Amino acid sequence: MRHAVPLTAVVGMLLLTSCGSEQAGGPAGTTAAASATGTPTASSCGVRPSGTPEATDAPALVGDPAELKRDGVEITGMSGGADACAAFEVTNEGAEPLTYTITFTFLSASGEALTSPKETVRSVKPGETVRRTVAMAGLASGQVGDTAENLPVNPGSDLAGDPSQAPSQDLSQDPPRGATRVRILQVRSIPTTEEPSTGGACPPSGVRLYADEGDAAMGLRVVGLRLENCGTRNYPLNGYPDVALLGEDHAPVTGVRVLDGPGGIATGTGADGVPAPVNLKPGERAHATLVWRNTTEAGLDAVHAPYARVRAKPGTDPVTVTSEFDLGTTGRLGVGPWKPLEEGAGRPRP
Repeated sequence: MRHAVPLTAVVGMLLLTSCGSEQAGGPAGTTAAASATGTPTASSCGVRPSGTPEATDAPALVGDPAELKRDGVEITGMSGGADACAAFEVTNEGAEPLTYTITFTFLSASGEALTSPKETVRSVKPGETVRRTVAMAGLASGQVGDTAENLPVNPGSDLAGDPSQAPSQDLSQDPPRGATRVRILQVRSIPTTEEPSTGGACPPSGVRLYADEGDAAMGLRVVGLRLENCGTRNYPLNGYPDVALLGEDHAPVTGVRVLDGPGGIATGTGADGVPAPVNLKPGERAHATLVWRNTTEAGLDAVHAPYARVRAKPGTDPVTVTSEFDLGTTGRLGVGPWKPLEEGAGRPRP
């Protein structure tokens, strides 16, 4: 039976295409404070506005402090219920601009995980703090500040004018149950200069390089690398992508062999074959396959590398992909050669 959709949800979906995720700029060491039209504000998500007397009641954050602040991200307020939202801050304590992807989990009073929305905060400068909000249902998100001022949406932001970016929602199902607390489940950060590109303006390199969502079956993992020539000249390839695994601290992972080809890990994954020259004309694409297993052996330490720094070929600018390489104790990652990708063709599934 279909259930009535809360008016707030309808309004949220209608506003999404006019809501941006552009972060406010500012010199290093400053705090970005802005509010995107139609998104939850800091005060509506449990943050006391500037100048409010300390005696004013404000919702208390509940949960393990380690789940409320980690890896440069801090939850600063929450409003519970069926339309729960949380306010958070991202502070870059590094030496270069970083792009953050944060996974939150909203929980019920019994501790049941209700939803786990992701938020991406791009180009946070060294020393900068950026404020945002996240909604439990994923209907709207954006920057927040301590004032009610609404700033215009930046045309270059992720969501501006692009309805396809709106999260899908099955309106035939019951709405999420009320949340009473929120936690930070995971934080990933990569140098903004190494952020994968799947669309928009063509990078200076003339190519877009990114990883797909990957497949997993019976302990086998397969991730596809995609490369598109978005430039004006042919782009030659001949060989394997240059792949280096990085840990949570962004340092190179030791004890793992990166192999040319599947290395006996599995067959039929797309990583098979020998390198052959590929000359991509403008608009053409190529693909390569990464394959590994996450099996473990008793008594050995399992390896988990969140990131891989990938170069299409030696000497080119790197891209960092976040594919969560759970290598178990196998110590091997197979890398397939570059191959032409025909329009509409997909890679083999494991």
